[in-house]
Amino acid sequence: MRAEQTDRGRTRRGGPAVPEDGEGDPGTGTGVAAFAPDSLVLNGKLPLWYQVSQSLRASILGRPYDAPPRLPTEERLAAHYGVSVLTMRQALKELESEGLISRQRRHGTFIEPRARRASPVRVLGSVDAIVAQQSGERTTVLGHGPTAVPGELAHHFPDCAEVVGYRRLRCDAVTGEPVNWAENMVRPEVAARVDPAELERWPMTKVLRDTAGVPISRITDTVEARLADPATAELLRVPLLSPILHFTGVTYDTGGRVVDVARIHYRGDRFSFSVTVDAD
Repeated sequence: MRAEQTDRGRTRRGGPAVPEDGEGDPGTGTGVAAFAPDSLVLNGKLPLWYQVSQSLRASILGRPYDAPPRLPTEERLAAHYGVSVLTMRQALKELESEGLISRQRRHGTFIEPRARRASPVRVLGSVDAIVAQQSGERTTVLGHGPTAVPGELAHHFPDCAEVVGYRRLRCDAVTGEPVNWAENMVRPEVAARVDPAELERWPMTKVLRDTAGVPISRITDTVEARLADPATAELLRVPLLSPILHFTGVTYDTGGRVVDVARIHYRGDRFSFSVTVDAD
């Protein structure tokens, strides 16, 4: 009964996963303390298993590459996220179907060494889905600093003469091949709370929400086909004028202000985007 009541909650936040006595193998560092999934604020309008799977997916893809592969038990993960074991089991089944994890009877759940990091993300409206979509590649911050608001973005920042721009290159963690490069335009007062070093591990969306403390209300995404300009062709190592997918994400706070505009340039062969529409 308690688990069912928890699952109906809209704002239950997970806490740190704490190991139980005898759980895991301290000698190998594979106990529950070795993997720390993020916390999650549940949204009553979205399926709980989906929210949990996307939050855990982002944690898996954003983990340090030398982190031990074992996940906490179903029970510990369920307690961490504040959901029932049944909901947790469904979330893990989703990650298993993606090839991110494998489940071994009596041994536990393990992150796959060659987990598919470019799996399509089914976007149902969760901020954690956006975070999961942007996680998993090796990121290099190319530069950051104040810049004039680009003319085409002026309507998003009507009260700003300048914004802080961030440029990042993401590469496949295994092959080193460029996947996309991104530029973010962030309000100066928000950028003052952003640590550029964190952008080498986490997407801007996560840094804004979890580190800068921005209360994100919604993100509007637009995807369109373009041809690679000289800068994009050089960064992504593709021929000039080859097909590129151009992604624009506009992030709003709860006051309705635009706090960040992301423009991400994807290689056409390295991007997949899937949207599920319920008929209910």
